[in-house]
Amino acid sequence: MSGIFGIVSKEDCTKVLFYGTDYHSHLGTEYGGMAVLGDKFNRHIRDISQSQFKSKFYEDYKHMDGNKGIGVISDFDEQPIYLNSKFGPFCIVSAGLLENKEELTSSLLSKGISFSEVSKGGVNVTELIAKLINQGKNIIDGIEKMFGLIDGSCSLLLLHKDGIYAARDRCGYTPLVVGKGHDAWAVSSESTAFANLELEVVKYIAPGEIILINEKGLVEKRAGGKTNQICAFLWIYTGFPASSYEGVNVEVVREKCGRCLARKDKDIDVDIVSGVPDSGIAHAIGYAMESGKPYRRPLVKYTPGYGRSYTPPSQQTRDLIARLKLIPIKEIVEGNRIVVCEDSIVRGTQLKNFTVNKLRDCGAKEVHVRPACPPLMFPCKFCLSTRSTDELVARRAIKALEGKDIEDIAEYLNPDSEKYKKMIEWIRRDLGVTTLRYQTIDDMVEAIGLPREKLCLYCWNGKHPE
Repeated sequence: MSGIFGIVSKEDCTKVLFYGTDYHSHLGTEYGGMAVLGDKFNRHIRDISQSQFKSKFYEDYKHMDGNKGIGVISDFDEQPIYLNSKFGPFCIVSAGLLENKEELTSSLLSKGISFSEVSKGGVNVTELIAKLINQGKNIIDGIEKMFGLIDGSCSLLLLHKDGIYAARDRCGYTPLVVGKGHDAWAVSSESTAFANLELEVVKYIAPGEIILINEKGLVEKRAGGKTNQICAFLWIYTGFPASSYEGVNVEVVREKCGRCLARKDKDIDVDIVSGVPDSGIAHAIGYAMESGKPYRRPLVKYTPGYGRSYTPPSQQTRDLIARLKLIPIKEIVEGNRIVVCEDSIVRGTQLKNFTVNKLRDCGAKEVHVRPACPPLMFPCKFCLSTRSTDELVARRAIKALEGKDIEDIAEYLNPDSEKYKKMIEWIRRDLGVTTLRYQTIDDMVEAIGLPREKLCLYCWNGKHPE
């Protein structure tokens, strides 16, 4: 998923915009962008696939001037998009995923509406969203109409002479939070962005809600709806440890997940507890606190610059990052029975080739893997993450056990069923680990602490609101 940040200040906002956007670098790997409105719009987009946002934009922001601006760390498309619309010129950034992108594009093309931006997958999704909004009677009406047309999710920030319009997608899959400072208002995907910028959380934007922030403050333009299906994976993996969503902190949830895993492990004895850096660390800390076993670091990550191996679009890039970023410490590994806490197992190839094998090669006596969420069964429909069913190791296990692809996988979703146990055993053997035990959905939901109906669990159970 992408990360977006917007700021309106009584003075120049560019420095805060630069750092606030940079605090979203864990959410995307492809493009970064900023747009500022002063006397006129000033926009910059850079490719950050081989370097960090900060290094690419450090000189740019010094030459931008204005009291309101938006920024983005994008997982796929070049952003922000500029549009000289019937509502006046505006810039827009977005986070989410449109399942019906081609259908919407064809509809607009048939009406004589052209597209100028080209993306790797065809039309730039953020430009498509901008053109859909431009079909409305005004900006608010346009956003609402866009919400009604898309299949998937979209949260956005729209920079206009009126201020910054912020809208969270109707089911709330992607978060937006409002912060306030002495002379500024901000909107962000991550509350992490506020702590060091003298901003405090004042509001979590509700699903479907549309607000406007400007020099005068915050105005609610449309109230939010009742449906809330925020992505549970934010707490398990995607989100930054210092962030909170709906008032629930990420690091605390991960520690609780680790504790849940440890409580189910009364039948094994280990020497040390470890976590796969970075997102597995807090899960491991929770496991160590609950089990009383020492937390140690047999695998360390070489600098944050290597980023995440889950988010890049290509498998080749993901594998390269996974191979290079984790360095084993033989002196800690050798001869020990190790619990390895991981946020999740998606494809399984990186865990097998670049984590388990490294531990085995350094002389680990036993390797017990504990993912902090259930087996992933369905490609995400709402954010850019897993792309196909074939990528998921659990689905590969089912296909191997059944001898073919099957549509009805209900028995494999039940952790008490024999088919589920056979699936886990297949994955265990494939990974080459001593034992494998996944978190259950019930324990994961309990660790998050929100009502089950307020969480999107689609990638685990295939269910979502219509």
